[in-house]
Amino acid sequence: MELFNMKKIFILALSSLALISSIASARDDVGSYSIADALSTETAKTKLGNDVQFYFGEQAYGETVNKFGELKTNKKTNAFNKSDQEACQWVFLSAMIALKKSAKKQGGNAVVNIKSNYKNNLTSSEETFQCGAGAMIAGVALTGEVVTLK
Repeated sequence: MELFNMKKIFILALSSLALISSIASARDDVGSYSIADALSTETAKTKLGNDVQFYFGEQAYGETVNKFGELKTNKKTNAFNKSDQEACQWVFLSAMIALKKSAKKQGGNAVVNIKSNYKNNLTSSEETFQCGAGAMIAGVALTGEVVTLK
């Protein structure tokens, strides 16, 4: 019986050591990635289509007919065995699809003033989005306003 308890303690100690070392080596690198590059892929063009327009940062847009309010999305994806850029572009597309679906559901045809909001750090850019990438997960958070443009 004593040998069984010692094996349990040994396994528990090894498991704890593995957990602590994985937490210590975890990373969450926040980087800026090109919006144009992410949206120029065939997958992005197919998934996003043309029925909802997107305007980032301070980009000019047409006359607003209706305003539906602010929209937020926070998406994560598996980053295992992917480059940070690949994982970030993929999760950015997921966030953009969520913006599109919400805009259409509310009756809008555009999302304007889109900004990155990773870990509640609001950043505005017409050229880049913020993405947090780790060894296992990448994440993108976006905010914007749903509107109907003339």
